[in-house]
Amino acid sequence: MLGKYAALLAFLLTIATPRPLCAEHEIYYRYVVLGYVKATTGKVLRGTRVELVREKTGFSYLGETDEAGLYLIVARLGDESLGEALRLQAGGHSVTVTVRFDAADHIHERGTRVDFVGDRPVEKSADFAPTLERYLTQ
Repeated sequence: MLGKYAALLAFLLTIATPRPLCAEHEIYYRYVVLGYVKATTGKVLRGTRVELVREKTGFSYLGETDEAGLYLIVARLGDESLGEALRLQAGGHSVTVTVRFDAADHIHERGTRVDFVGDRPVEKSADFAPTLERYLTQ
């Protein structure tokens, strides 16, 4: 009989012992996609709708070009989004962009630059940081 009570007591102590809580949410960071939309002639196309779609979830983020033809879209992505495909559409044209960043770097902005010139989208990831800095200091 004492063995039954000991087993019950051990079970109750097991379920009553505090355990660390597991987080049920992911930490998200800004992932900025920006660039210019221009006609083949170089003429700025202002007021053009730009859409960024996460292929994984179907969720989309919308933007529009300003007077200089610049658009800026801020998505919320976590570290697990590294390598994810994003579809960027502007002026009836689209391109798939692969999410790239240093997952250990939580200081610098994450993102890329994609310009649409006529029917040709061109990713210019090396120009991302300087373009974002110019945009933020205007």
